[in-house]
Amino acid sequence: MNDTLNKSALQNFKISFEERYARVLVNETMGIIICELLVDYVPIEDFKQIFHKISSVIEKGTYHKFIFDKRALRAFHQPSMEWYYLDWKKEVYFQGIKTHRKILPAENWFVKMVMIAKKDIVGNNPGNIIHKLDIKYCDNIEEAILT
Repeated sequence: MNDTLNKSALQNFKISFEERYARVLVNETMGIIICELLVDYVPIEDFKQIFHKISSVIEKGTYHKFIFDKRALRAFHQPSMEWYYLDWKKEVYFQGIKTHRKILPAENWFVKMVMIAKKDIVGNNPGNIIHKLDIKYCDNIEEAILT
């Protein structure tokens, strides 16, 4: 586990899959999936592949909350974020994932880029399901699990 993850908060989670760019943990009893990025940049095709695999995990369980730990990132990629918001979140919304928690890198510039991009995505896509989602930003895994 990454040192940034609180081990006691994760004691009831099991690794669903792990690869070069990400580790995905699940707790079906709690209905939570956690995706922890492990590198500072994920190419968009690899990003999509990871999230397609997560969709397959969601299909096989009863999940309602997705936690996305992006603290390892050091590069912001707008097209990845747009696909994640407009396509993937819509797909998993209909599979029961309505609660999203995000843990961003501590760098202020990254947080600002995410907020600007999110505002643009929401503003330019009023018919999307984003407004139906419970999305919050958290400081750590424990907070994301508990809120």
